[in-house]
Parts: sequence; structure tokens; C-alpha cells
Amino acid sequence: MKYIGAHVSASGGVENAPLNAAAIGANAFALFTKNQRQWVSAPLTAKSIEQFKENCRKCGFLPEYILPHDSYLINLGNPDEEAIQKSRAAFLDEMQRCEQLGLTMLNFHPGSHLNKISIEQCLDEIAANINLALSKTSGVAAVIENTAGQGSNVGNKFEEIRYIIDRIDDKSRVGVCIDTCHTYSAGYDLVGDYEGVFAEFERVIGLEYLKGIHLNDTKKPLASRVDRHETLGDGLLGIDFFKKLMKDSRFDNIPIILETPDESRWREEIALLRSLE
Repeated sequence: MKYIGAHVSASGGVENAPLNAAAIGANAFALFTKNQRQWVSAPLTAKSIEQFKENCRKCGFLPEYILPHDSYLINLGNPDEEAIQKSRAAFLDEMQRCEQLGLTMLNFHPGSHLNKISIEQCLDEIAANINLALSKTSGVAAVIENTAGQGSNVGNKFEEIRYIIDRIDDKSRVGVCIDTCHTYSAGYDLVGDYEGVFAEFERVIGLEYLKGIHLNDTKKPLASRVDRHETLGDGLLGIDFFKKLMKDSRFDNIPIILETPDESRWREEIALLRSLE
């Protein structure tokens, strides 16, 4: 069975996210557990936490199909000492918020070397900081999202993600989220070589680590290394790709999350995906 949703608003409190997801016909969703544009936010209140859990129960959302995303400010590979301290603290706070909400995963972009250190040094730093956060929390897996490789971002190559995983102490608490737009922009031809791309993912990383999918079409061509999402079927991936993925049992029972640009079309996009199963 496919679990499909979108990255919905948590405006007014995290407890509103499951209600917003239910309103678009979703059975999975993503959210920010805090303001993603701020380093520090007020702690979650006991009332918000309980209401979030109650709304999830009421709307039928299970923790394994909820994929929260951390703040875009966080860079776990930052070579600057003062900046990395801020990122470590913010990432730990995000993991702790997931713990409080009874969630089992935190999705994040791995980081960026900012052209100041080598890719390998950056990947080592990311792994060390994931291990640090995992050592101070329990029950929440760190889910690494592949990137388009824009700028100095790492994680656009499957080998770089595997490099991080190999250095995580508790491999039961690490996973991967594949973003279809990022994958294509990074140079993996999901249109011309669908089976080959996922065979390479299996060979390099392993499907057992796949914990979620960000399902987005793309505005930019193959290997552009530019991250620009598009509405399903309106971009260069095209509807045939989404037909294949929806019929692919390898992607059953994980959250499939839309981050497409027109949220007014999310209900329509979810219905389209269900029609393709």
C-alpha cells in the first residue's frame, strides 16, 4: 500500500499539521516542528504535544508515515566552529521535538562544505554530528535526504550518502529519503533508466535504508545540479515516471511526500497518484 501526502503547514501549532494533511486526502505527511527560518524557537507545550498526538489518532496517521523535516538553516558539515555549534544544537533540538511528539524519523539535508574543506572532511563532520545527536536521543532515526548537488552541497551522489551511513554507530537509526527532483538534477536518469537508477541505489546504499520519498517533478534538466520542483506531470520527469513508481512495490509502506510548488493542487495530485496505483 502507498502512503501519500505532502509537506503541510504547521502554522498555529504542530497540532494543526495532521488536520491540514487530512483535508487534502493524505494518509502520510511532512511538517516542520518549529519555525524553519529561526535557529531557536519556543519549546513545544504539553498542550500542543497532546493535541498533535490526538489529531494524528483521530485522522488515522501513524508515526511511521510522518516525515518531519528540520530547519534549512542547519548545516551539519559546516567547517566554521561557531556555526557548527549552532547547527549541532538546532539539530539536537529538532530530534528532541520528534521524540516529544512520538515520531520516529527526522528528515534533513546532509550539509555543505562551503568550499572551505574537502568533501570527505565534510562527510566525516556530518556523520560525527549525527552520532552526537543520536547519542542524546532515542527512538528517532536520522533520515538523510539526497541533494541536487547545488553549490557546495554534499549528498548528491549515492556513494556520499553511503559514506555517511558507514560512519553511523547505530545503523538501526539512520535512513535515506530520496527526492525525485534532486535525484534527476544530480544526474541519475529516472526517465531513461528507471530500473538502473534504483538498482544502483540498491547496490550502493541498500533499499533497507529507504525510509521515505519526496515525490516532485522537476523544472531543470538531467544533471543540472539545480533544485527546482515542479507540479507532477508538468516537468521533465513526466507522468510516465510517476506511473512506474506508483506501481512499484518497493515503495510500499513508506511515506511518499509531495513538495510540489502549488499547494492548491496537492489534493488533486494525491488523487492522481492513487489513480495510478
